[in-house]
Amino acid sequence: MITWQVATDGPLLRLDTRLSRALVHPDRASELLADLGNIQVAVPVLVVVLVHVGRRARATGTNRWWLPPLAAAVLMALVPAIVVPLKELIARGGTPAVPPGTGYYPSGHTATAMIAYGASTLLLLPWLRTVYARRELVILCALLVAAVSFGLVRRGYHWPLDVVASWCLGTVLLASFRLFLDRFRDAPQPK
Repeated sequence: MITWQVATDGPLLRLDTRLSRALVHPDRASELLADLGNIQVAVPVLVVVLVHVGRRARATGTNRWWLPPLAAAVLMALVPAIVVPLKELIARGGTPAVPPGTGYYPSGHTATAMIAYGASTLLLLPWLRTVYARRELVILCALLVAAVSFGLVRRGYHWPLDVVASWCLGTVLLASFRLFLDRFRDAPQPK
């Protein structure tokens, strides 16, 4: 629905414009928050988690220990494969705070943050011993994605709907990854 509204200049865009005007206030803090969604920041976090989880699973003798980290890497690779064509197809212009141009919808930084931090969280959860640690990790992940999202809108790099669209995309991708991990863990392990 959001993509349809953006592509057809629907009524949600007026709300999007008003909300953006109210929120945009470029400053160094919002720029730093937005930077947490950069590929150079988020993807190395995921890579460290992939290596850590892979090593732990292999050390414990988990059958096909490499499959969850590989699936997370493929999931991360899907982000540009989905986002870049959408940016080209929709060709949405940026906010008044950025140079003229198109390709702002959906937010690649938000999608990158959601998948890198979200997949990292989903991979680490089974390895954490306490409910408290698992809850804190999920809260940290949500805060990181929220911080990136806020920073992108506050700095004026993206319209709010650009970010919301990436939340929707990220939710679908992470839910699919979660289902995959659940099936992987429930599969009988050969002796």
